[in-house]
Amino acid sequence: MAASGPQPPRAPVERGLQTIWQVRGPAAWALWPVSLLYGALVALRRGLYRTGLLRAEHPGRPVIVVGNVIAGGAGKTPVVIALVQHLQARGLRVGVVSRGYGRNSQDCRAVLPDSPASAVGDEPLLIARSLAGGTGHTAVPVFVAPHRIAAARALLADHPNTDVIVCDDGLQHLALQRDLEICIFNDQGIGNGFLLPAGPLREPWPRHVDWVLHAGSTAPAGSPTHTFGLQRRLAPHARRSDGSQVPLASLRGQPLHALAAIARPGDFFAMLQAEGLTLEHTDALPDHYDFNSWKRTPDARQTLVCTEKDAVKLWALHPDALAVPLAVHIDPRFLDTLDARLSALVPTATAPKPPLSSPPA
Repeated sequence: MAASGPQPPRAPVERGLQTIWQVRGPAAWALWPVSLLYGALVALRRGLYRTGLLRAEHPGRPVIVVGNVIAGGAGKTPVVIALVQHLQARGLRVGVVSRGYGRNSQDCRAVLPDSPASAVGDEPLLIARSLAGGTGHTAVPVFVAPHRIAAARALLADHPNTDVIVCDDGLQHLALQRDLEICIFNDQGIGNGFLLPAGPLREPWPRHVDWVLHAGSTAPAGSPTHTFGLQRRLAPHARRSDGSQVPLASLRGQPLHALAAIARPGDFFAMLQAEGLTLEHTDALPDHYDFNSWKRTPDARQTLVCTEKDAVKLWALHPDALAVPLAVHIDPRFLDTLDARLSALVPTATAPKPPLSSPPA
């Protein structure tokens, strides 16, 4: 499959690192001494927080952090959306905080469904749109700030009745104290087990977390007792920019131009092909790419398809693109342990338990 348009230089570099990070080959061992320095800095920083030399703050509401210990995509954002939907079904008022990675602003602000992705980040905007109410405003407050505690403070100032705060990413953001931690792994687990840059780990593993959700057949070595499976699959439809839906089955036999600016674009392409779709062109772009310099194929026969995360930016430039949502389903046993812990933190968390999944609207 050919790639159309100029390829940004970071894309092949990222793909090369992903390959190096899977095995302890010569390239990984060559980078291993640097990873020792990185590990020492990680340990020093954690020690400064543990001794109180660096200050951590709790916002005054239960905080659930959904994050990972590996660089690159692990599927955090769909899990955050599914988790928030579950908490809402339990009758809880939920808020979401995030850094807003990739945005061109550094302030603290609310994320609304019509916010520009460049100002709030593509993942927070996807969360806000996925959880939007019928009034044009998000039914769940989403705030971004370089420091998550600042986002949490602003969220509570505007929404003081919030029961639970979910932090999108942030296992390594120790300035925000948390009550529960959920660590997400894709099907590659911990790769070669080395720290950055020799491997994919942001911090040593194993480390304490409350739960591990993993897309692979088995949990990574060293995971805590509470580990649960995570299934990711495409929704049976694609979405137009106006919100209408197109059945994926109706795209079979049509020439498609597939685009993905995510950590593992090949996964998206493979899922499309597994649905029987014909990908005449694929563009694997850097994660959080802004698309300003991207050029689509001139072949007018080809329908442009992308991920939901890409669509929040791409639709402004190519409103005819079709976004294919990613749905997740989490092992139902996760609900039992989550609800038991929440009942101790939030007494009102007593509603019946629906299945935890994220079927897109």
